[in-house]
Amino acid sequence: MINSENDVLTVEELMEVLYIGRNYAYKILNSGDLKAFRVGRKWRIPRLCIEEYIIKNSKYNIL
Repeated sequence: MINSENDVLTVEELMEVLYIGRNYAYKILNSGDLKAFRVGRKWRIPRLCIEEYIIKNSKYNIL
């Protein structure tokens, strides 16, 4: 999913990529831990921001 052509994902796609539930997805979006933006009432999450979030929250330093 993360290698798809879409550069901007929805909350549902975020849930699939990170294997998380809806409540946790909204928790990290509302807290600002995961950089994203809103279009009206819908969240949009840039793919690069998801990759940064994964690296930042990884147990081991990837880079």
